[in-house]
Amino acid sequence: MGSKGSTRLHGLFAVYKPPGLNWKHLRNTVELQLLKGLNSQMQYTPQEHIRFLLGPMEGSEGKELTLTATSVPVLSEHPLVRGPNYRSVKVGVGHRLDVKSSGVQVLGVGRGNKLLTDIYNAHLTKDYTVRGLLGKATDDFSDEGRLIEKTTYDHVTPEKLSRILAVIQGSHQKALVMYSNLDLKTQEAYEMAVKGLIRPMDKSPMLITGIRCLQFAPPEFLLEIRCMHETQQLLRRVVHEIGLELKSAAVCTQVRRIRDGVFTLEDALLRTQWDMHSIEKSIQKVAPRIEAELKKCQTVALCHRDPVGQPSS
Repeated sequence: MGSKGSTRLHGLFAVYKPPGLNWKHLRNTVELQLLKGLNSQMQYTPQEHIRFLLGPMEGSEGKELTLTATSVPVLSEHPLVRGPNYRSVKVGVGHRLDVKSSGVQVLGVGRGNKLLTDIYNAHLTKDYTVRGLLGKATDDFSDEGRLIEKTTYDHVTPEKLSRILAVIQGSHQKALVMYSNLDLKTQEAYEMAVKGLIRPMDKSPMLITGIRCLQFAPPEFLLEIRCMHETQQLLRRVVHEIGLELKSAAVCTQVRRIRDGVFTLEDALLRTQWDMHSIEKSIQKVAPRIEAELKKCQTVALCHRDPVGQPSS
């Protein structure tokens, strides 16, 4: 991507991905809109040069020829001849949403592609709202899969669901401490845990740091899940396992990401806003938050490299 007219197109921004849209198609659409915006800024100024053209001499009735200085346009610089100034722009995709899912999708453009790597290595949490439907089970844990069985759900109560969610969160909290390699008996590690700064610094299984029920109207229920290292299919599996723990069955009808690190639904650009001007404004708006979050993550990473309570070498 050229530098002129695009100096502000370096950074991270978020768009809202609707369900049914592949992330590759979303990225290609954004790239196309950015190219249109960049090329529309380049105004073509017609240039002319002097050429000596052979023509009839005045008063010679066309019998004698002479060279006449004539100004003619330079067609080699015409957009129809040269083509667009910008032919490609590199747009990277952050934590991807699968086709069935919707919500906040982070993208990077220009030097923002390096920031995508920094965000990935920061192991930030993400928030989802997940809808479940009691009473049936499918082969892929979604309501669109092949039906395996139907069950009753009259015995399921909000209290039973809350107890199961508490057990899930407790088991994942223990796993989070284990993968963070911190000794919670120390004061510094305890303070990090209180502030919610404990996180694994390497790859780990999906970790749920918070889960609660927002709505319970059998057979439907709505969960809010805060997690990291997840996939949308793993979240659907969680709904399936909750159904089994309730001595019933459940399928997932919706997975919607409402936060990805520092990006929230308010930051996500709608389809009508996928243009260069809106993207530039979004990049400028979230840049300070990204910088502050990455600085905080660097501090946390140092604490993990030198385990608290152990002498550093």
